[in-house]
Amino acid sequence: MAHLGSRTARKHGRLAVPVGLALTASLAFLPTVAASAAPLGNTAAASTAAKPDTSGPKMSYVANLTAYGTVKQAKKAIERAGGTVVTSHDKIGVVVAHSQNPEFARQLRAQRSLFVSVGATRTAPLTTVQTTEEGTTQRLSAADAAKAAAQAAPGQEPLESNQWDLRAIKADQAHKINDGSRNVTVGVIDTGVDDTHPDLAANFSKAQSANCVGGVADTSEGAWRPYADGSDHGTHVAGTIAAPRNGVGVSGVAPGVQIAAIKVSEPATSLFYTEAVVCGFMFAAEKGIEVTNNSYYVDPWYFNCKTDDDQKALVEALSRASKYAERKGVLNVAAAGNENYDLSADSITDETSPNDTTPVPRTIDPRVCLDVPTQLPGVVTVTATGDKGFKSYYSSYGLGVADVSAPGGDKWQVPATPDANGRVLSTVPGGGYGYKQGTSMATPHVAGVAALLKSAHPRATPAQLQALLKGQATKTACPAQVYDATGTLVDATTCESKWGQTGYYGYGVVDALKAVK
Repeated sequence: MAHLGSRTARKHGRLAVPVGLALTASLAFLPTVAASAAPLGNTAAASTAAKPDTSGPKMSYVANLTAYGTVKQAKKAIERAGGTVVTSHDKIGVVVAHSQNPEFARQLRAQRSLFVSVGATRTAPLTTVQTTEEGTTQRLSAADAAKAAAQAAPGQEPLESNQWDLRAIKADQAHKINDGSRNVTVGVIDTGVDDTHPDLAANFSKAQSANCVGGVADTSEGAWRPYADGSDHGTHVAGTIAAPRNGVGVSGVAPGVQIAAIKVSEPATSLFYTEAVVCGFMFAAEKGIEVTNNSYYVDPWYFNCKTDDDQKALVEALSRASKYAERKGVLNVAAAGNENYDLSADSITDETSPNDTTPVPRTIDPRVCLDVPTQLPGVVTVTATGDKGFKSYYSSYGLGVADVSAPGGDKWQVPATPDANGRVLSTVPGGGYGYKQGTSMATPHVAGVAALLKSAHPRATPAQLQALLKGQATKTACPAQVYDATGTLVDATTCESKWGQTGYYGYGVVDALKAVK
């Protein structure tokens, strides 16, 4: 499953990934399909030989065009190979297709003047996504809610006394100056958002929301909401970003901006496949969204190796989509992951991929095998901290990979709040509230600060916003000790420092107050 908040972004020094060139009108001819070996005149035999094999399970593919190929040519080639075009993103040269031909990808790859890469987006057949939180949601009890409300200071939201995370990045102080602009929207690319929640409805933008599952944006009423039996992840993320200061429950980091939901998780499994995420980035770009929050990794591979034909194609398609969004003014923010991986290490053992069939343990080089979207060029990679300021025990990290850090929660770092809960409190579907921890929870804090920066500097480019996030972050040195998964304080021997950065915190912990000054 696409682990929300658990697979956080790993951007090993912002490794370069191939990005699609702008498509041009092509004079090149489309390579021909292999000719039939049937004798001349035997038209029946020739016809049979020309038919593609359709004996396999139906699979989903992305096909990335060369600078000389056209979408029209690609569609014809796909059909000749036994495929059906689901959608095409003409501006980045990516086509999504389904096929039951076991040789579909190989046959298209042979047409090198037309396709840069072609790959299956999953290892399991299509059926009629995952996130990065660590552990399950803890619902806020009525007793804890009452206790928080009783201790709320004047001007605070009823549950704000439990929001240690806001105070950790000075968001509470920032709100006294500027809550953010309604001209700024943060797109939550996730499991869907319950826009009927009383602490989200006022700031929700329906016009910028959609369901991208399957690769085609569905903007019909409510399509962006979580499945009835689905994950609460996206709703929790949305509250951290922009729950309004309305006297109802909690406050978001940027309570004056708007939020949009772009649902990309499959029903039942919550897996996030490439075609849906590509659709999400493209939709955000075309709908004028300024910041996207990406608290997931793209399934089924935790790391996508550019030495593998299928995985290489997924990286290419996602890179083209995220870079297109960036060119259209979108800053993409992503989680580093919850496996306590050192993403700057020479090697990592991945025991979870592929996660839609049977995982096969493998040792990978994170400079060659990328965790996407977090390691894509231009994406802000976020690590997680707890109330004491230590790196959260689960958070992945890496010198030159981590960009900034933010509160993601840590059950071992207990705050002096009415609930004494070290996780992050936010909205959950059905009008309730709950606690989660993970790099999934850290990422929306950064997206919220980025939205405040965009509000203060409306003409700032994504690159400029990223520079401001890093430049204004509170420099944080490597700690002497951190909590491990058992709650034991251990020496922080894995934290490295160089270039004014650390492996645990990147350039430092984001600062909401500086963003609005």
